[in-house]
Amino acid sequence: MATTAKLFAPLTVRGVTMRNRIWVAPMCQYSVLERDGVARDWHLMHLGSFASGGAGLIIAEATAVSPEGRISDRDTGIWNEAQQRAWSRIVDFLHAQGAVAGIQLAHAGRKASVWPEWGVDERGTMAIEDGGWQSVSASEIAFGDYAPPVALDAAGIDRVVADFVAGARRALRAGFDLVELHAAHGYLLHQFLSPLSNRREDEYGGSLENRARLLLRVVREVRAAVGDSVPVFVRFSATDYAEGGWDREQTAVVAGWARDAGADLFDISSGGNLPGVTIPLGPGYQVPFAEFVREEAEVVTAAVGLITEATQAARIVESGQADAVLLGRELMRDPHFPLRAAHELGVEIDYWPAQYLRARWR
Repeated sequence: MATTAKLFAPLTVRGVTMRNRIWVAPMCQYSVLERDGVARDWHLMHLGSFASGGAGLIIAEATAVSPEGRISDRDTGIWNEAQQRAWSRIVDFLHAQGAVAGIQLAHAGRKASVWPEWGVDERGTMAIEDGGWQSVSASEIAFGDYAPPVALDAAGIDRVVADFVAGARRALRAGFDLVELHAAHGYLLHQFLSPLSNRREDEYGGSLENRARLLLRVVREVRAAVGDSVPVFVRFSATDYAEGGWDREQTAVVAGWARDAGADLFDISSGGNLPGVTIPLGPGYQVPFAEFVREEAEVVTAAVGLITEATQAARIVESGQADAVLLGRELMRDPHFPLRAAHELGVEIDYWPAQYLRARWR
């Protein structure tokens, strides 16, 4: 296959086929102004523009599986029927444009109950009197100057697993084609994985097997809940960028275990578990992590991180560094990046929106 065409080759995971390898990364919008977790018109416009723009897969933003799992009170949720119905409307539109619809199931852990990213002057933890709530984590270790979390007990861990399972079931009833489990960016599942945020002395702390126990429980139980035909993705941060922390070697080992537990594809990001670390930003800076995990664990991966050009995306896929690319900021700048990339790479595609055919490059 021609180098530039592989980016536009379909990819099938279990029973779901994405029309190309240009996918939409989950992007928090902090746009539920009603604070009830229900996605509304902004989310329809935001995600719908990527579907009409030709993306193969669209993964909706980190969506909380419980109220206390939200990052902020403006996050989307999937813990009740009203939220499920709202997502169904959006999913129907994505499908109508030919895109596959995924959702990232998340629990923020110790990074929960913070002020949203925009629209307010405050930063950091939202106090209880302002509408905030008590955060939870693997251990009672705060994230920087955030309020300290409460360490989950056995019953609390069981509730977290049950919430992820219930969220996955609601996601399927809403029409989503696949689910992604958020184990990256310093949120709850990542907090259990990293020895820098997990100081437990029970079966969920200490060894790598113990620190991975919660994630693997979630993977196994979500797989059982969604059945054999629904893809289950996992997003990892491949490193904490800190000595003694989570790293790419541990990521590869746990990815292999998660594959054996029922996960299908690994979306490889980095960082987020520690404040104040230096992250070496640059074009495609996280792609080597996706390549390492792909080779070491022999799993399917997607790469993310400052992927901004068509030729760059094509090289990543063609070279085998990753099986797909996930874009965020570039798609916010240009929701029709896949259509433009096809033109720039000389690839013929048949999913231009009919309403936009007059705008095709000649």
